Amino acid sequence: MTQSYSDEFISGILTDTKTIAVVGWSPNEARPSNRVARFLSAKGYRVILVNPGQAGQEALGETVVASLSDIPRDWPVDMVDIFRRSDAVGPVVDEALEALPALKSIWMQLGVVNEDAAAAARAAGVDVVMDRCPAIEYPRLLG
Repeated sequence: MTQSYSDEFISGILTDTKTIAVVGWSPNEARPSNRVARFLSAKGYRVILVNPGQAGQEALGETVVASLSDIPRDWPVDMVDIFRRSDAVGPVVDEALEALPALKSIWMQLGVVNEDAAAAARAAGVDVVMDRCPAIEYPRLLG
């Protein structure tokens, strides 16, 4: 199931990205979505946390939002990092393409692959990474 991407492609996304929306973030520090969000924040990315059950709470210096549509359109979100089951990715990608005018990439976490959603994103000119974790790729490629 592992997808093949060049190191240049992955490092280009990580270098060009400034703001990341993490869909499926959990406040539980033991959850991968929490650890990855904290890692990305520590690396200097602005991390916007998306979780309807936590909306309005503060974490990582940001207010948690319920959905991608709740992110102000003037916030230039470059990447959406998706912590959801593969079969739940389609609506997330559709919402991202609609709600985030500056979107450059969709990133699906380890074990998450949705070819239809990836095709829709690519058709809109958005880069796609599936079945990878930016918190693994960042230290491997950028130190």
